[in-house]
Amino acid sequence: MTTPVSTPVSTPTTATRLDRVLAAARAENRAALVGYLPAGYPSAEGSAAAMRAMVEGGCDVIEVGLPYSDPQMDGPVIQRAVEHALARGTNTHHVIDNVRAVAETGAATLVMSYWNPIERYGVERFATELAAAGGSGVITPDLIPDEADDWIAATDRHALNRIFLVALSSSDERIAYTTRHCGGFVYAASLMGVTGTRVSVSDLAGNLVERTRRTTELPVCVGLGVSNAAQAAEVAAYADGVIVGSAFVRALQDAPDEAAGLDAVRALAAELAEGVRKR
Repeated sequence: MTTPVSTPVSTPTTATRLDRVLAAARAENRAALVGYLPAGYPSAEGSAAAMRAMVEGGCDVIEVGLPYSDPQMDGPVIQRAVEHALARGTNTHHVIDNVRAVAETGAATLVMSYWNPIERYGVERFATELAAAGGSGVITPDLIPDEADDWIAATDRHALNRIFLVALSSSDERIAYTTRHCGGFVYAASLMGVTGTRVSVSDLAGNLVERTRRTTELPVCVGLGVSNAAQAAEVAAYADGVIVGSAFVRALQDAPDEAAGLDAVRALAAELAEGVRKR
């Protein structure tokens, strides 16, 4: 398939908080630690508290997940948390509130969302409210640049980073096309399949990062599969950022109560933060 030819993509001249956080990590010769949790799990207030605990433990960037009823990329751990959040009535307003609560800590804050909820909420409305809450940008795992004209225009207007994914199956041409439309960083999915902790991370991820770097000067962050300090250190050896999601969600799920959950995610963040500093 021939990759579509698009018009040049504009790049906001003002650096976002995400840009600054990633630059600071690079200046320290280390990878950034990116942690994910869905808004509304275990509650709207509980998810905000857990995300702040992750920052206290050492996360540089927080992804606030927007719960969605058809999470195609999410494994069973995240799916259970998302179902719980939806059952409690979590909506886009709660997501924006979580973004605001995390941004107040000084951490770079993103939303991780499938495209349908953003489109349904209103592209311009979502971008406006996210920027006002202190968010830096959005990861859209099921949106490709070819179909993102409205999103590209809205993120440019509000100086938000738009983060698209590249995968092991992506051709070099496709990677180049995707990275040209990214801002903040490029999300390199290190595994084919759904999210979830793994015994080991894919040994093909390093090659994907190398292929991606040939096309862009943006940082390349690797996600899907990292769950402990050793794996974080392994990925940090070749990536600019290490993305961890299911392990944080599982830490909350396994805790006997919310207070213990906060301690668990804080401790996990500290362990992983130590790992990313072993480059």
